[in-house]
Amino acid sequence: MSLRETLQHRGIDVEQGTSATLFDGRAPSCVARPTSTGEVAETVRAAREHGAVVAVRGAGTKLTWGSPAGHLDLVLDLSAMNRVLEHQPGDLIVSAEAGCPLNVVQSTVAQAGQRLALDEMVPGTTVGGLIATNTSGPLRVLAGSVRDLLIGVTVVLADGTVAHAGGKVVKNVAGYDLGKLMVGSYGTLAIVTEATFRLHPVPQASEWVVGQHPIAELPHVLNDLLHSQDAPSAVEIRCETADSVVLAVLIEGTEGGVSARSGRIRATVAGETAPAPGWTGTYPWPVGEGIGLKITAQLSAVPNVVAAAAELGWTIQGSAGAGVLYASPSGAAEPNDVEAAAARFREVALGGSVIVLDAPKEMRGQVDVWGPIPAIDIMRRVKQQFDPENHLAPGRFVGGI
Repeated sequence: MSLRETLQHRGIDVEQGTSATLFDGRAPSCVARPTSTGEVAETVRAAREHGAVVAVRGAGTKLTWGSPAGHLDLVLDLSAMNRVLEHQPGDLIVSAEAGCPLNVVQSTVAQAGQRLALDEMVPGTTVGGLIATNTSGPLRVLAGSVRDLLIGVTVVLADGTVAHAGGKVVKNVAGYDLGKLMVGSYGTLAIVTEATFRLHPVPQASEWVVGQHPIAELPHVLNDLLHSQDAPSAVEIRCETADSVVLAVLIEGTEGGVSARSGRIRATVAGETAPAPGWTGTYPWPVGEGIGLKITAQLSAVPNVVAAAAELGWTIQGSAGAGVLYASPSGAAEPNDVEAAAARFREVALGGSVIVLDAPKEMRGQVDVWGPIPAIDIMRRVKQQFDPENHLAPGRFVGGI
């Protein structure tokens, strides 16, 4: 009995893989569409019995991220697991299935004047994709990353076992480390089926202050801004020329507090109150179609990273307040151009990291996507512990994990 026949026999919705169900350019043997954690577990058990290689897909918005996909037997499509499971406004928590779009979570909690303080950097992002790729945007300065807001997960392990970690109230952190391991693991350790996050109240008021400065002035301006007592929720920058950089600062809070703080921020950045620039909360390349690097740097190194981008002729933008920036070539680039740019950014990031976040599959097969990874031995041991038979998205993560 084939894997597809086995899944059909067990009541799982499954179809043969075709050119319409490609995963990073690969056509799997079959695609399963489970509707619950139990069905995911049953599907994974069947895949293990057949020795099948499994990859997970939600909305498919970031399939060009990570190392190129290799051979695939089964794609687990979680798009039918798209519900908000629970919202407890009093406890400031929300739980949702992995295939639930982030914008559905946001619209649900907004009815109670709350928000999940994570930006939808790629339209259509699901809860599972958010966790798997660890995306973050402007609000990281205010609330931290996915790791900081994720308080509970349900996962299916490589042998089909269902595991739970964390809790449904903010103060409960039992088992929280499992959730942290899932963040940014690209589906290579286990399959997240449900997640619980802590929420924040929607602020009464908000204002963006936007200013423009010569690149040479950026160290001074950022130093004053990041050491001010006005606690911006976001500090975004964008530089696409060799001459100047745009700063966009988000101030949130009470009506009176925002007005006073905004005035001081305007003086600090020599800027004006303005609508949010259209580039905030986005990447400087068309996701899935362009080339982009993710640069994590010490805050003090951000001006040097921006200056390096200007020298290279690359556009760069992102969170100067969190030290997470994104760069893209302004024109066509060959693999050696991308490798050289990544090396240059590593030189100036002061111990940070640089990865090729997005690129065509052919290029990802020719460049070092992840760069030097000091903890690679530990990460390989973790992979061995979670997926000893190497069935979950092998090769998609660092070091061939």
